[in-house]
Amino acid sequence: MFQPQTQVDHAAIKSGQTMTMVLLLIAFILDSWELAAGVAAVNILGALFPSLGLFRLIYQAVLKPSGLVSPHLILDHPQPHRFAQGFSGVVTALSAFLVLTGSPILGWSLSWLVIVLANLNVFLGFCAGCFTYYQLNRLGVPGFTQHSINH
Repeated sequence: MFQPQTQVDHAAIKSGQTMTMVLLLIAFILDSWELAAGVAAVNILGALFPSLGLFRLIYQAVLKPSGLVSPHLILDHPQPHRFAQGFSGVVTALSAFLVLTGSPILGWSLSWLVIVLANLNVFLGFCAGCFTYYQLNRLGVPGFTQHSINH
């Protein structure tokens, strides 16, 4: 079955992941559950309402116009990337909650998981959240409607 595809700017996605990594590293160093919670909120909001995503707005208003980051448009589906961003936000929110409520080792471990997975995509091009989305699609889970481009 043919599915129309759109171009997705992977530079915008990787910029957001880089900002997530840097801010979570700062949150860990400062032991700031508040900063981790802020990163979680930004990612959840950006996944639910992409036009309001703070990291995307920074990319569009600062990074791209200044030439610091060049667009990298790829024929792709945005839904798996939004799922990955939202899941990252949920895991980071749980991380912040655990640190706040006295379980810093488990809490910061979840933040480090997000950092490692974001690094996989930024540096190696493997999006674990997208992979999960496509596996859920293959299993027929409702709401996961897009097939992998390689499908």
